[in-house]
Amino acid sequence: MRALVISGGGSKGAFAGGVAQYLMEHKKHNYDMFLGTSTGSLLVPHLAAGEIGKLYDIFTNVQQHDIFSVSPFIQRKKGDREYVSIDFINSLWQFMRRKRTFGESKALRKHIRKHVTYNEYLKIRKEKHDVVVTVANLSLNRVEYKSIQECSYEEFCNWIWISCNYIPFMSLAKVDGYEYADGGLGSVIPIREAILRGATEVDAIVLEAETLGKQKVLGKNPFSLMINLFSHLLNQVERNDIMIGKLAAKNRGVKLNLYYTPTSLTENSLIFSKRLMEKWWHEGFDYAEKRHEK
Repeated sequence: MRALVISGGGSKGAFAGGVAQYLMEHKKHNYDMFLGTSTGSLLVPHLAAGEIGKLYDIFTNVQQHDIFSVSPFIQRKKGDREYVSIDFINSLWQFMRRKRTFGESKALRKHIRKHVTYNEYLKIRKEKHDVVVTVANLSLNRVEYKSIQECSYEEFCNWIWISCNYIPFMSLAKVDGYEYADGGLGSVIPIREAILRGATEVDAIVLEAETLGKQKVLGKNPFSLMINLFSHLLNQVERNDIMIGKLAAKNRGVKLNLYYTPTSLTENSLIFSKRLMEKWWHEGFDYAEKRHEK
């Protein structure tokens, strides 16, 4: 049984879309199982439904207002460089409302419901062995994996949304009395889970470079420094996931193919730029093509 696993990585998910397109359309990889965390959870339902063209249009056109109902960021452009700075007014407004996060991502939940249709949900359940998204149960301090085969349509869309909630910048969700957030807080790339669920070959797309190519520039204020800190911590979780995944694959005789980004695509994956995401999608496709030509 073949599985496709996609890590978290915000807007860098466009790169994963390009890699997946090459593997599915040109290498004819027919996946039985799809697993994703955070941005990976946004990609896997469309890939499982075979809607790659639709996914490209959705992903490369997403904007800040499609994600944030209250955005903690202001997107700016200086020359060819695009970056985000903190929206102190919105953040202050959240404090005044006694909210625990700097922003709210309820717009993303509507966006998911709009683009992951009920018919696609039924098609996936019928044709694929499983589609799984990763969430972090903060109340019980554990990672949970939500299968499309065990969820109603409404529940599954909600778990996809929760898997993407990168706190403290996005919404903190509550389900059955437990509080949940981005699955990357516990498992950035669930390779081991794919193997435990019966995968005999795994293609895993890691939305980070295998080695750090250049020195990172840390934030100039507490908010941007917090983003850098979270990025560092998630990177350590990801490396641990990969190490555990490699050990699980070796112990069970599973073939594991890892696809890293060739370079560090961005220092802030919360920038959603059409120009950059289109570029990254094509870079992902070209990277996978060159790798297989070798």
